Amino acid sequence: MTTDPSPDAEADAGSGDTDAKEPTLTVDELATRAGVTVRTVRFYGTRGLLPPPVIGPRRVGHYGREHLARLALIEELQHQGMTLAAIERYLQQLPADLSARDLAIHRAVVASWAPDVVERVTREELGRRAGRALSDDDLERLAAMDVVRRDGDGYRVDLGLLRLGVQLLDVPLSQEAILASRKVLIEHSRAAAHELSQLFRGEVAQRDAQDVKSLSAHMEPIVVQSLLTAFQRSLKEELRGWTADVGAGS
Repeated sequence: MTTDPSPDAEADAGSGDTDAKEPTLTVDELATRAGVTVRTVRFYGTRGLLPPPVIGPRRVGHYGREHLARLALIEELQHQGMTLAAIERYLQQLPADLSARDLAIHRAVVASWAPDVVERVTREELGRRAGRALSDDDLERLAAMDVVRRDGDGYRVDLGLLRLGVQLLDVPLSQEAILASRKVLIEHSRAAAHELSQLFRGEVAQRDAQDVKSLSAHMEPIVVQSLLTAFQRSLKEELRGWTADVGAGS
């Protein structure tokens, strides 16, 4: 296990990645947020799937966003049907210093391989899947984002969007802004998908059907990773310029 960082390290962390500024979680809080049991968290830790917590006062372990992101990635790999041994090999191939954002990108790429999964669940099960209790207002917001839909005495939930939707519940943006953002993302992603498919269609026009299927299977995760990386960098540049303008204005 790791120990509390030194004052110098804390100062460095405060001036660097925003992940380091996130409040820490106890193992119980981490398990609740991730929608797993404490026993599962500890088991993953003993297998090396999760980095050790930071040990604070009274020898209490504290976890952060990276642990949440790793648990989400593990869950996604399990949904793909990977065994625990295969997941261990997958995580061992990743750089040890990946941030929560980087891990989220890996999860998004993995999730893109899976078919759309919609399940009917009870409200209690929905809360368990979300990793937190959901109020009536939360459910209304998730319904507006097309994440859940009332179905009799239960709910139909898009499992691929549930974790993202739950995270958006805590974002200090109005419902109108979130829905407008969703519209922008859908419209531009569809346009990019169409243009890329037309480009690749020209490359494979003279090949037989088996070659086309093989190329498609290989290209999909590569294209998704490329789009996510390009978007992440573009958004970072936009936000950097925005914060610079705000700083100059003040």
